[in-house]
Amino acid sequence: MGKKQTNQVKEITPMAVDFPQWYTDVISKTELVDYSPVKGFMVIRPYGYAIWERIQSAYDKRFKETGHENMYFPLLIPESLLTKEAEHVEGFAPEVAWVTHGGGKELAERLAVRPTSETIICSMYSKWLNSYRQLPFLYNQWCSVVRWEKTTRPFLRTSEFLWQEGHTLHETPEEAQTETMQMLEIYREIAENYMAMPMIVGQKSEKEKFAGADATYTMEALMHDGQALQSGTSHNLGQHFTKAFDITYLDRNNEQSYPYHTSWGVSTRLIGGIIMVHGDDNGLVLPPMIAPIQVVVIPVAQHKEGVLDKAREIKNTLAADFRVKLDDLDGNSPGWKFNQWEMKGVPIRLEIGPRDIENGQCVLARRDTGEKIQVSLDGITEAVDQLLKEIQTNLFNKALKMREEKTSTAENIDEFKKNLKENPGFIKAMWCGDRSCEDNIKEETGASIRCVPFDHEQEVLYEGQCVCCGKPAGKMAYFARAY
Repeated sequence: MGKKQTNQVKEITPMAVDFPQWYTDVISKTELVDYSPVKGFMVIRPYGYAIWERIQSAYDKRFKETGHENMYFPLLIPESLLTKEAEHVEGFAPEVAWVTHGGGKELAERLAVRPTSETIICSMYSKWLNSYRQLPFLYNQWCSVVRWEKTTRPFLRTSEFLWQEGHTLHETPEEAQTETMQMLEIYREIAENYMAMPMIVGQKSEKEKFAGADATYTMEALMHDGQALQSGTSHNLGQHFTKAFDITYLDRNNEQSYPYHTSWGVSTRLIGGIIMVHGDDNGLVLPPMIAPIQVVVIPVAQHKEGVLDKAREIKNTLAADFRVKLDDLDGNSPGWKFNQWEMKGVPIRLEIGPRDIENGQCVLARRDTGEKIQVSLDGITEAVDQLLKEIQTNLFNKALKMREEKTSTAENIDEFKKNLKENPGFIKAMWCGDRSCEDNIKEETGASIRCVPFDHEQEVLYEGQCVCCGKPAGKMAYFARAY
């Protein structure tokens, strides 16, 4: 006999009524996170962390396949290191948390709780690198960082978040650029193939790029409410940090040279993206590739002879190939369990009762469409495998359709504002490249340049006139309001 559950599935605010409240309801009622005693910091609960582990595993595998190794660097960074690269420290200064005392005594030098690790990693690379024969350095770390945010929302923007940060060194600028683009493509590949989140990829503007980078590249997803989410970035840092930290090596000509540096990262905000791209008014909808539980087996009339035994048998059969849970707890009706697991986004619900057993079949219910199908128990593994693949593909296609419907073009600022009001989402528009136009658009509309797509994805719109000033413009950019 299982322990009786006392909590009930509670109503979730419809996203069309209040999207932020819908998001808060979903993350709390599905027990992904809870709020910690320190404002802006989140407690990731087991179900939420299991999603992160699936994401982490997929990326870590690809990193290692491309020659990267994991390391770990300290949480605390001396102030003298953080201030070595001026542009970098200026970009992060407002968000840095400082440690001033240790063991009850005031420290001789303040220590920053890492907002990112370029500086501490570069200080170590300067000790380790001596010869071109050691290059490239292809290292990554999984850790948390702290950025003291003014406004926070779990997963999307918190004062502490989990992420990975890769930091590589190369002999030539061409190798560094190849690495930068390779990692951006890996980010896109996993986001689209595992998380079923279609991405726009491209380069950040000078205003939006990482502090201290030569160039920043990004992947951007669009949420149900029409806001963009920066979902992963890859930076070509050139020699900014290697010169600041005196990272030199004896090159092939027997001369001292500075290597070229990249860094790249994705974080737990991807979980927020999954929620807001796929979720609905009934709660989470999880893509099978990253769902902690792919199939939940629910016995119907489990008190009747043979039902629980058959449910366990099915669970054990499927567990060889899939992530499966049997919900055999007493005290809640099958209908209550249906709602509970639907809310938690499990891709397939398998229902088995006395009549099903008699007929040698079971019912599979899809979370993405709500469709129910009867399948033979003899071919249950094949049926589940096929259905999971269909759900994964369908979720990507639905998200892509949603993004396309929420993407428009604008010729001038009036049309830009009209589109943003009537159909919030991505706006494709020409941009002259001037910072003043970028600033004016942000000030007037709240929308920023999410990225400038690569040359092969460029479109010339409206004879190439800037959406803001009307002057000739050579680049099309994606604009949106963003989290």
